Order: sequence, then structure tokens, then C-alpha cells
Amino acid sequence: MSKYDLLNPMQKDAVLSAEGPLLILAGAGSGKTRVLTHRIAYLIEEKHVNPWNIMAITFTNKAAKEMRERVDHLIGEGGQQVWVSTFHSSCVRILRKYCDKIGFDRFFTIYDTDDSKKIVRECMKQLSIDPKQYKESALLSAINGAKNDLIPPHLYAINTKGDFRKESYAKVYTLYQEKLKKCNALDFGDLLVKTVELFMAHPDVLKTYQNQFKYIMVDEYQDTNGVQFELINQLAKEHHNLCVVGDDDQSIYKFRGADISNILDFEKTYPKAKVIKLEQNYRSTGNILEAANQVILNNVGRKSKKLWTEKEDGEKITFKRLPSEKEEALYVAEHILKGVKTGMGYKDFALLYRTNAQSRILEESLVRLNIPYKIVGGTSFYQRKEIKDVLAYLKIIANGTDNLAVKRIINVPRRGIGDTTIDKVDQYANKNDLSFFKALLEVSFIPDLTRAEKKITDFFQMILSFRSQLETGSLVELLNVVLEKTGYRKELIIEDTDEAKDRLSNIDELVSKLTDYEANEEEPSLNGFLEEVSLIADVDQYDQNTDVVVLMTLHSAKGLEFPYVFMTGLEEGLFPSFMTISSGSEEDLEEERRLCYVGITRAEQKLWITCASSRMTNGQTMANPVSRFIREIPSDIIQKDEVVSSKVVSNVPFSYARKNNAFFTNQPYQITKTAKTTLPIHASAAIDYGVGDLVLHKQFGLGQVKNIEHGGKDYQVTVDFPSVGVKKLFAGLAGLKKSQ
Repeated sequence: MSKYDLLNPMQKDAVLSAEGPLLILAGAGSGKTRVLTHRIAYLIEEKHVNPWNIMAITFTNKAAKEMRERVDHLIGEGGQQVWVSTFHSSCVRILRKYCDKIGFDRFFTIYDTDDSKKIVRECMKQLSIDPKQYKESALLSAINGAKNDLIPPHLYAINTKGDFRKESYAKVYTLYQEKLKKCNALDFGDLLVKTVELFMAHPDVLKTYQNQFKYIMVDEYQDTNGVQFELINQLAKEHHNLCVVGDDDQSIYKFRGADISNILDFEKTYPKAKVIKLEQNYRSTGNILEAANQVILNNVGRKSKKLWTEKEDGEKITFKRLPSEKEEALYVAEHILKGVKTGMGYKDFALLYRTNAQSRILEESLVRLNIPYKIVGGTSFYQRKEIKDVLAYLKIIANGTDNLAVKRIINVPRRGIGDTTIDKVDQYANKNDLSFFKALLEVSFIPDLTRAEKKITDFFQMILSFRSQLETGSLVELLNVVLEKTGYRKELIIEDTDEAKDRLSNIDELVSKLTDYEANEEEPSLNGFLEEVSLIADVDQYDQNTDVVVLMTLHSAKGLEFPYVFMTGLEEGLFPSFMTISSGSEEDLEEERRLCYVGITRAEQKLWITCASSRMTNGQTMANPVSRFIREIPSDIIQKDEVVSSKVVSNVPFSYARKNNAFFTNQPYQITKTAKTTLPIHASAAIDYGVGDLVLHKQFGLGQVKNIEHGGKDYQVTVDFPSVGVKKLFAGLAGLKKSQ
């Protein structure tokens, strides 16, 4: 018996359909990765296709890594020559080789979302655009939307003529691209756009890749946007051996530019396409699948399919409506605790919600019951200040034209180069069409910078010495030299606070990451390392083996599965959202329903759905009816939980005992009970919390007060925040609120 005989009939048909366009409609949990990897094996072993003539594209590094491991296991020697990659990584690989043909240096920097926002802010300042009237997030969203649709700045300007607001967007978009070009940098959207532009401007380059990739497979095709659609069409135009795998019922990323019509209209684009449906589910029980089927059946814009399983029906879906969001959160926490006491692991549970704001109240209840947890989608390791600082040094060494990186660390650690000096250098650079770094070379020509001249020259010479180190030593040696000569590590050691120690530990983790990269990469390079870390997403860092309860949005949960799932906050106005309901858009409502379908199908054995009769939103108590999605589940497979939450632990004192590097190593914040103390507060201080209390901060979220010191007119409050570590704040400025 061959390995292909172990597939079910539809899976086997998909694997053996090797030639021509193929659409595989793969329902949730139907084994699509298994099909893709076996199809690659079949092409190589039975059709004698060269491994390097096969391209397999997916969306996340996590999915690409899993596919790569399975391909290597199935095929053995030669499997590593199959091009298995994400969209962005594939484009980087192509651009590193040919981007000089479209005016970029091959050692370009990749800007993440945080970097892009800073460039937008610079553009707004330079164009005198009022940040009160124009939000940077809206401007960046417009830029990304234009790139998704392959609309360059000059065309965007033409299309928006007469619309005053969008004309401002066009000005920012134009200047934004100019600044990126000057920095020799590409943002995530550019990686795709510039690859398409390269192919269009240089047909010979496109022909090279068309000849190489005779068989192309694309996973999660329902999530592709306009530029991804064009990229794949260009590559597949020569041989037409394009296999796309996806599920229109799981298309939930419209806000990122995903276009569901790419999968719904695949047969129109490729009239000779064969369509195969994978409907047998290997993940969930019968009742969970029936709930998912009945909910999604209410959507009109979809391809007909119905999930089924050979598993038993299993438990009914439990529905519980609680009086408030606090009682809802406590109900969830208590049920997790009961499950753990009967032998379940914390990691078996996932708490899913529509918006990030819902996590706060759930966190509080988990803390009170001493339940370790992790939020997926919090502050990424690579977004932490100390990591961004150190990576900025490495970026300058690799690419001196990266203005953003130079500005970030020219005075970090402090070396007496202030904002006024930086602004003058920046103005000189813009006036003379120079990169910020090259402008530093001409500091003697910049008026009123005599006092800062030596400091700037010393900084410039230090960067040049680092480049010399790169040519003679290893990457790890370079990083350690940077940390020593800049004084970055020494400054944190001298500071000697809990926060500083945490940052030092994170830097040590970065050194370990670089050591691992250098040891396992065939041809390690600084650009290669920077490229790898720049393309890591939050979900890529989620470790399913860590024994913690996982909290995440429904969008983040796609592609994951858990034995026990709580879907919380299913109320009209929250899920589906108020904006969706008020817009009256049937398309938007159908996307919300697909999101519900995704949530339901994450559960393997048991699903709880909860909501609250009243919920505090934006400072107001709202009474929302039960979500229509619950009413769409057949009554015979759903049971109402009439047991009232005990509330016996609502006032349990607690404290965090933090583990170093909790985010990077995926270790939970372990919780230990401690005696709560109360500090007498002076009336003028106007704070109502003491040591041991939970408090909320607008930026850092939930934290615990560790110490309060009198400081004259104000109190200095030390707070341990799971998201960012220990912070010392002035009570009057911090606006901390006691969490009830």
C-alpha cells in the first residue's frame, strides 16, 4: 500500500490531479496541508518533476515551516530544493537578486508597521498636516490599500483629485514613498508591489521564474489580495499548473485587503479549472461541525459545501448568558479551573473574542484564580524598545541610508545629540537630497552645530568601526561589540532596576537568537538575519506546547485548534459589531459570520459560547441582545447552562512573580498569592489604590502595584505590567485606575 492510498478519496483525487489549474476547496480541519505535501511528493516521485520546479506559497512562517518539515519527511533527500515560503519571503528572495533593476540597492531594509507609522508621522510634519484632523493609522491604511490594488502614488493622486481629504492622503503617499526610496527601504506592501513591478518592467526576469516554477501551489487562497493575485497569475501564465487551496467560508481579512472574489471567481479566471471539495473534518465532533454548518449556511456569497466527520456527535455546545462582563469572565475562569482539576492542561483551553479590548476583564479573572495565561497579539519581542534599538544599530551597519534607524539611535544611549540637532541635520539632508547618515558627514557645513560637531563625528566613526568589525568577525561578535562600544548594556546594568534587568534579559535572548541563526544557516549574513526577524509575525511566536491558557482575537485564532474553546462576548453590537450592523452592508455581515464560523471550528471536543446582558463600553453600560449567530445554531445541539457563577474568589488578593523573557520564551506570568498592603494616601493625591492592587493604564493595560513612594507633590508608583514589565510612574500623570 502506498502513502497515497491512506488519503480519503477526495484528498487522493486532489493529489493525483497534477496538470492544469486546480481549485481545492478545503473546509476547516480537512487535512489541506497533508494534501499539499503529498501532492508535492507525488509530483517528484511519480511525475518525476524536479524539486526546484515546484513552488509552494503560504501566508505565515509557522505554516511554511510546518509544510517544509512535512515535505522533507515525505521526500527525504531533495525535498529542501522545493521552494516553500511565504508571499513576503518569496518576494524578498527575488528582490535581493534583481531589485537593482528597479532602482533599489540589493541590501535594502524591510520596514515593519511601527517603522511605517514613524515615516507617516514625518510626512505629516513635513507637509504641515494636522494630526488632529488626520490619523496616521488612516493614512497608512490608505497607502496599504492603494498598494494592495497596485495603485502607485501618481495614479492615486489623479484618482483622488477633487476630494480634499484624499488629496492630502495622496501627498503623504507620494512623500512616504520618496522617503522609503531615500532610505533604501521597502515596507511589507512594497515587497509584493516591487516584485510585480520588476516582472512587468523586465519580462526576462519574469520568464526566468516562470521557467523555474512549472508547478505552483498557493495555500489560504481566500486571503489573497489584488497584488498577490497578480503576482501568482504572472508566475503561472506560462504553464498554467496552478493549484490553489482555500476556504471561502474562512475569508476574514477584508480589512487587510483580502479579496474573497479571488477564490469565488477562480473558475472565471481559469475556465478549465478542476474543482475538488474536501469536506471530511478530522478535528471536531459532530455537534461542533453541525453548529458551524448551520451558521455559515446563512451566507449567500459562498461555494456550497458541508463539513462532516466520522467522529461521534460529542457534547452539546454550552451557551451561558451572564449578567455582566465581569461575571462572564469569572464563569469562564472557573470552568477552566474545574477542567484542570479533572486532568486537563491549561494549554487545552483557548479564550476567543472579537476585539482586543475584551481581554482585560478576562485577564483579571484568570489572575484572581491563579491561572497562567498568555495573550497572542501583545507586544511582540521584536517590537520591544531595547530590541528595536539594538536592531537599529545593526540596520545602520548593513544599510547606512536607513534614515529611520539612524535617527532612532543617534542619541541612544544619550551622547548629547538632542532633538534640535537632529532636526537641523534632517532639514539639511532634505534640502540637499542626502540620506540622514550622509548628512552627518557634512556636519561642519550645517549652521549652528559647532557644539555638536565632535559628538556627531564620533558617532559616525563608531558606525564605520562596526562595519569594519562585520568584515572581520562573526555576527555574534559584532553584536557584542555594538553592545559594549555603544554603552547600551552598561547603561542598563548601572540603572539596576527590575525593568532594566528585564531588558538585559531580552537582549541576551537576541544574542541567543543570532547565535542560533549563525549556527544553522548555510550562508549567514547580517542582511539575512535582519530579513528573518523582520518577517516574524505574532502568531509565529506562539508555542502550543507551553502549558498556559491562550487568549486571542478570533482573527488571530485562524489556523489553530484547541480541545476546549470559549467564544466570549457574542452580543449584537459586539459580535457582529455595531459598525457592521449600522452600515447595513450584507457583505460585511457575511464576513462577521465567517469569523464566527472560524471561531466555532477551532474547537475539537467542547465549545462554550458566552455573552453578557450588560457590558461597559467606552464608559457606558450597554444592554445588548444575544448575537444572531447564536440564534442560528439549532436548538437541539445547544444547551443553556443554568448554573450561577459562585463568585467566591472575586476578592482574592494576588501578585505576579514574573519570569524573565516571558514573551520571547512563551513562558507564562506565574501567579503567587501575597498579602495585600494599603498605603495611607494624602487627599491631594487623588488615588484610590494601594500596594497589591490591580490598576489599569491606557497604554500598558493591566498591572499590579508593587510600591508607592511619596515624592513631594506627587507619588511615584511602581507597577508590574505583564505586557511591558515593571514601570515607575508618577500618579498624577499616569492616570492609573483601580481595577475592580
